[in-house]
Amino acid sequence: MSLYLRNARFIDWQTLKIRSTHIKVDEGASGGISFMDTLGDMGGDDRVIDCKGQFVTKAFGCGHHHIYSTLARGMPAPRKIPTNFQEILTYIWWHVDKCLDKDMIEASALASALYCAKNGITFIIDHHASPFHIEGSLATIAGAFDKVGVSHLLCYELSDRDGSEISEAGLVEHENFLSGGGQGHVGLHASFTVGDDLLGKAVELARKHGTGLHVHVAEDKADQVACLKDHNKRVVKRLFDAGGLDMPQTILGHCIHLDDEEKEIIRSTGAWVVQNTESNLNNNVGLANYTQISEKIMLGTDGMHCDMLRSAKAAFLSGQPVEGLGMDTTYTRFRNVHRFIESGGFKGDTDNNLVILDYDTPTELTDENFIGHFIYGLNSSHVQTVVAQGKVIVEDRVLKTADETEILSYARQQGDRLWDKMK
Repeated sequence: MSLYLRNARFIDWQTLKIRSTHIKVDEGASGGISFMDTLGDMGGDDRVIDCKGQFVTKAFGCGHHHIYSTLARGMPAPRKIPTNFQEILTYIWWHVDKCLDKDMIEASALASALYCAKNGITFIIDHHASPFHIEGSLATIAGAFDKVGVSHLLCYELSDRDGSEISEAGLVEHENFLSGGGQGHVGLHASFTVGDDLLGKAVELARKHGTGLHVHVAEDKADQVACLKDHNKRVVKRLFDAGGLDMPQTILGHCIHLDDEEKEIIRSTGAWVVQNTESNLNNNVGLANYTQISEKIMLGTDGMHCDMLRSAKAAFLSGQPVEGLGMDTTYTRFRNVHRFIESGGFKGDTDNNLVILDYDTPTELTDENFIGHFIYGLNSSHVQTVVAQGKVIVEDRVLKTADETEILSYARQQGDRLWDKMK
């Protein structure tokens, strides 16, 4: 079966060239697209959507997400108001993740996938934590994402903060998920909660499965302070010495507080860095000059929301005073997630992932000025229809693969359970 997009204005995501055309979209994990001057004969199972001159371009990807934060929106205040980043972790996020069970995880994943899909995101790289419900958690998330129709790259957040039994359970969860055909990384929280034994086992496991690490790096100065105290080296050097940067699929999250040697190590190894501007602002941990770190920078949300267009605008506005960030470089970082997925050999981000944009611009959009529209005009409200691997998953801003009302009702039910448990 093929999908045909009639009367589209197609924006090539790499060249930014715009062409008026009809588009044939093949279904499946290896499907592609082709352009047609006229629509010929179609099979009985084929479908045509008339774009009526709307813009069509490649769908979006999220380079770093935390679906487990979905049910935190509006939650009760912590028992102590945090005064620094470590207290934010202790009194908010580590309190949340300890309370999660299977139903809460499933509800979080379904709701997050729903929001991502409606915002044009068809590929999610997630970093999960639920220390008292680890077994099967990655499969639960994968199942929820598959139900909505978004592709994924998953991992569990390994840490020694809850004891060796739980850290071992996290290793087993990775082994079971990856050996069972799941697509993922081996996840680590941050250096200051990961001992040498666990780090070594994580690197070994990632090598075994031909993937990389997905780890929080120097999000706060405390991560560096602890690493120097406990290991007599800085965080990136520690990861490098352990072999964690030897794998081209490795993702380093945040990377706010790095010195020149660490930046050089990252450039020399080719590891990818993911920028999460709004989360860093929210946690008051600072902003980084990513231009000094690497060209391999992509954007994430860090669980703050499910809107990559919003993340791009935040990266641009905050990046101007910090690193003189330009609109073109912002767009490159927004799209680098596709380059990461392809270079890492991961599946699910082929050309048949598309968004149809109902972009009601008051000025002309051309090849030459697209970047200006991307920064100052386009937002998630313009995402009208979303195609994932050749299948329509959102049409006229309504999810077609599952019942939105049921998903959000389930999420509210599980959110109430989570909040009661947190008391």
